Amino acid sequence: MESFSLAAEQLSPSLVAEIREKTTGPVLVPGDDTFNEVRKVWNGMVDRKPALIIRCQTVNDVITGVNAARKNHLQVAIRGGGHNVTGNAVCDGGIMIDLSLLKKVQVDPEQMTAKAQTGATWGDFDKATQVYGLATTGGLISTTGIAGLTLGGGVGWLVRHHGMSCDNLISAEVVTATGELVTASTTENPDLFWGLRGAGGNFGVVTSLTYRLHPVSQVFGGMILYPRTEAQKVIRHFREFMATAPDELTLYAALLHSPNGQPVVGIMGCHSGDVSTGESVLKPIREFGSPLLDTFSEQPYLQMQTMLDGPFPHGNRYYWKSGFLDELSDEAIDTIIQQAETVPSPLTPIIFELYGGKAAEEPEGGTSYPHRMNQFDLVVISNWVTPEDDEKNISWTRALWEAVQPYTSNRVYVNALGIEGEQRVREAYGKNYNRLQEIKKKYDPENLFCLNQNIQPGS
Repeated sequence: MESFSLAAEQLSPSLVAEIREKTTGPVLVPGDDTFNEVRKVWNGMVDRKPALIIRCQTVNDVITGVNAARKNHLQVAIRGGGHNVTGNAVCDGGIMIDLSLLKKVQVDPEQMTAKAQTGATWGDFDKATQVYGLATTGGLISTTGIAGLTLGGGVGWLVRHHGMSCDNLISAEVVTATGELVTASTTENPDLFWGLRGAGGNFGVVTSLTYRLHPVSQVFGGMILYPRTEAQKVIRHFREFMATAPDELTLYAALLHSPNGQPVVGIMGCHSGDVSTGESVLKPIREFGSPLLDTFSEQPYLQMQTMLDGPFPHGNRYYWKSGFLDELSDEAIDTIIQQAETVPSPLTPIIFELYGGKAAEEPEGGTSYPHRMNQFDLVVISNWVTPEDDEKNISWTRALWEAVQPYTSNRVYVNALGIEGEQRVREAYGKNYNRLQEIKKKYDPENLFCLNQNIQPGS
């Protein structure tokens, strides 16, 4: 296998000139006015400096970047939304293929489909589809890119009602490692399509995605906050309630802090079916205990989709731990609440997510996303502002994760996985890892696309 390694800080002027001649979008090198701004990603802890950034305006620009990286044995990073915690959207010393200018979304309201370029965020996508009262399962934060979320599975407020983002994928256009543009669907390159629906960017640069849409405009959603002293009762009640909740309801619980810094426990989510039905379904949750705040109401889906944007701004420092629990037992709840008492940053939430519903069903053609069981996903999003606080926040997160190990299932959702080693990558892909290795061998045998939760090509 050839090695795609880090390049020197600067590429040869002749190679830069050749790339510029073949592309229509801006090509940036260190020292250019916008270079430092463009190389930044969502996680402020990531500070990498590529030797060259191609700001693609056409698919041909993407092909040029892929070919240049392969022929010159350069590491290549693919930036869609740049929102993933690992920062794999940017590399040190190689080529960064930046898709963020490619964000066109074309909606076909009669067929109830949308074709979107992969520089689009869910905010871009939702604004286009909501014109027609349509949506598909998208992220919980509107600045998240559609591509990274979908290719890893994709959860959001519609996940129990309409399945995962990847379940709603109809087709994808992909630039392969050889620089060829191909279509992947259940009828064209179905093996690649299966792999794309859950295994991230391991097989190529996805330049557009076509989704199935669903009628969604008004939802019944919001958030309830209780004093942290009520956390044990609230989370247990949430657990019991969700055991029989309808598929139209996606609801999460979280240990967090209110805007004024008060430790609280929250319930958040939405019912995306009939609004009046949603109000009655949520009664047992809203009438429980003595909440400090209840914002549940009928609201536009666009409003629901931006509810969590504020607490997770671009440029803060983030460190995640995540994994599925065998069960949300009383002991697990108590351990997590105890660990939360020492959290160093009031910006850090501990979230209990439950998918299930439609997401537990395999769609037509199958997907490489493997975790279709009805288990709670524990997601710890450490979030702080200054580099001086790195050590204490990272140490606290690791200590919490160590404390909950007796309750975890050795399964992890790939989009919530940090840089945690090959064994955790295998746990993310689960039973499908060996089949994914064969697809990797077919479409990217030299592992050009290695900046991801990487699948090694089959031998």
